[in-house]
Amino acid sequence: MSTRTDAPTRREQILREAARLFAERGFHGVGVDEIGAAVGISGPGLYRHFAGKDAMLAELLVGISGRLYDGGRKRVAAADGGPEAVLGSLIDGHIDFALDDRALITLHDRELDRLRESDRKLVRQLQRQYVELWVSVVRELYPDGSEAETRAAVHAVFGLLNSTPHLGSYGLGLPGRAATEELLRRLAHGAFAALAD
Repeated sequence: MSTRTDAPTRREQILREAARLFAERGFHGVGVDEIGAAVGISGPGLYRHFAGKDAMLAELLVGISGRLYDGGRKRVAAADGGPEAVLGSLIDGHIDFALDDRALITLHDRELDRLRESDRKLVRQLQRQYVELWVSVVRELYPDGSEAETRAAVHAVFGLLNSTPHLGSYGLGLPGRAATEELLRRLAHGAFAALAD
């Protein structure tokens, strides 16, 4: 839901490349020199921006959890129409994340346990808040389902949407971005519609 069009800052470039490299080779398989080289600075030059790889990982994982939750709240507040429009906006926002930040999904799945306990708790707290945002919208649209069933459906849709790192590349298993986006949208709405059965 970002509307920013200016060039990424050096810090953002470092985080993007760190996410890509960590997702490709694992947190311990990447050195600061490699991250620095990917953005055109020396490895030690990274320490002007981050205390180390652990700080990068924490900022990536806490940051994406915060962005999803904040973006979700903004979408709920800004959506025109009833709960169906709000849910559609939430789905569209999560699809954008799932297609644009595939490395962060992989990173979260593999490396969350490497965070300090306080950072891991913050990630989990933000994720719970994000889930509950969706649960309240879905329950408004499909009030006959139980709260537990609705929460399970929200988690299942997240699993569906967050499967994008396993789908391959566009043209090599994935249709183009627009077609993939539309497919994910139909699948997500269909999953929630099952709550009405």
